[in-house]
Amino acid sequence: MAESHPLSLRHFSQLRDALREGLEVALIDVREEAAFATGHPLFAANLALSKLELEVLDRIPNRQTAVTLYDNGEFYDVRLGERKTARAAALLKSLGYQDIALLAGDLAGWKEAGGEIFIDVNAPGKAFGEWVEHHYVTPSLSAGEVLALQAQGANIKILDVRRFDEFQTMSIPGGISVPGGELALRLRDVVPDENTQIIVNCAGRTRSIIGTQSLINAGFTQPVAALRNGTIGWTLAGQTLAHQQTGHFPALTEDSRRIALKGAQALAVRAGVRNVTLSQVNDWQHDDSRTLYLFDVRTAEEYRAAHLPGARHVPGGQLIQETDHYASVRGARIVLVDDDGVRARMAASWLAQMNWEVYVAGVNAEDFTEQGDWKAQVAAAPAVESITAEQLLNWLSDNSTGVIDLTTSANFRNRRIPGAIWTTRGNIPQVIAGQPEKQRWIVTCTSGLLARYAVTEVAALTGKPAYLLEKGTVGWIAEGLTLERGDSPYLKNPQDRYARPYEGTDVSPQAMQDYLDWEYGLVEQLAKDGTHGFKLPEA
Repeated sequence: MAESHPLSLRHFSQLRDALREGLEVALIDVREEAAFATGHPLFAANLALSKLELEVLDRIPNRQTAVTLYDNGEFYDVRLGERKTARAAALLKSLGYQDIALLAGDLAGWKEAGGEIFIDVNAPGKAFGEWVEHHYVTPSLSAGEVLALQAQGANIKILDVRRFDEFQTMSIPGGISVPGGELALRLRDVVPDENTQIIVNCAGRTRSIIGTQSLINAGFTQPVAALRNGTIGWTLAGQTLAHQQTGHFPALTEDSRRIALKGAQALAVRAGVRNVTLSQVNDWQHDDSRTLYLFDVRTAEEYRAAHLPGARHVPGGQLIQETDHYASVRGARIVLVDDDGVRARMAASWLAQMNWEVYVAGVNAEDFTEQGDWKAQVAAAPAVESITAEQLLNWLSDNSTGVIDLTTSANFRNRRIPGAIWTTRGNIPQVIAGQPEKQRWIVTCTSGLLARYAVTEVAALTGKPAYLLEKGTVGWIAEGLTLERGDSPYLKNPQDRYARPYEGTDVSPQAMQDYLDWEYGLVEQLAKDGTHGFKLPEA
């Protein structure tokens, strides 16, 4: 189908040159996550059309940023010939973004121009982890070697650097949870014996490599090694994982902080991390010429108790692995905050090596004047008419009322309103086109937040009345009304989330091995791509 391009085009060569020069690049893939994971440019950020209003304001905070959109030739509404990128551009324009263009040729154009394609998610962080191991020659031990040490009763300690919820889902028997951003700060409290062999693990490779090398870079002298291939490697070696372990790092002592601070300060200087005052940060927050991200890298509990106004909570270890998600504008400024002088410097040392312009803000306890969890900025939602769960129950007595559920596919499988249709918001036109008998539509999601944005879309697409379910599906549940669970024809290929080979316990061995093989090949891909700019710190 022929299609005109009212928006300007940006070409592969322009974006490649901008990346190499360190300019700001917001290359946005508007497909669902599972589609994104099948292939994308290294520094593309996945921001699905379905959730644009819920995520874009934090991920691209400066409305002056040059945004380039692409998909893989996908349509929002085939009948009207409207592409998903065009729909996304219209939404961005309505939110005040000034500089929006389409990637010339979409993903196929990137390939044809010689651009490298990376699969999976969080490719920059994972590729960086492989680059770190390759250049630093980060020490590691295989599952068999760790098992032998355990059998010998050796003086070892296994530290799991993933999030605590991941650790509880599955972990190495005997391990304890020390998320990567906490590792250097708390090491002396967790492992007081300097002769203990430390073994750092994650689910795959990236976070264990970064955690291990963090301790080495920060000057800790006790023996440390990554568990090669993490819980995947452990499983492929035929070993059993533990579940619901609760081992956690102890309270921080001043001695541990003091020892870690010395190493973190020296490392930050070598890596080129710069310091910044809060006054300068405030000026940057009002500077429309650059994008600024302000992250608090402490624990969620510390952030909740008190934090700097305007700072988003992102644990340091997660920030390094998922930088593309939190800082979706490559080349932006990043400022990190803590209250101990260690965690921000450790995370910043890695971001500097990833070629980010990164600073550590000098703060005092009295600067942390806000409390509570971080709250995402969301776009203003249109005013729509809503109905109660009781009214919906009455309407469902005949076949003239359709229910569209925009929750995650996992939530839909777990619990849903009987007869509800699941779809991503970006695929609403295709789903409702097959339901001409419906005379009215009700839109819901878990809370009703995402659904509110789609009500007017559904009404416009169908020419029929559309309503928001008040309080979403949780409102239906609160009334004690009947639910459906399990498989549904709408869940055959959900696409909204990529099933990560390292996050579950029911993944096939072949999928795990394929994932590891991909990670091992990332250094070669980086060389072909030529835009990463990763660098070692000064000696």
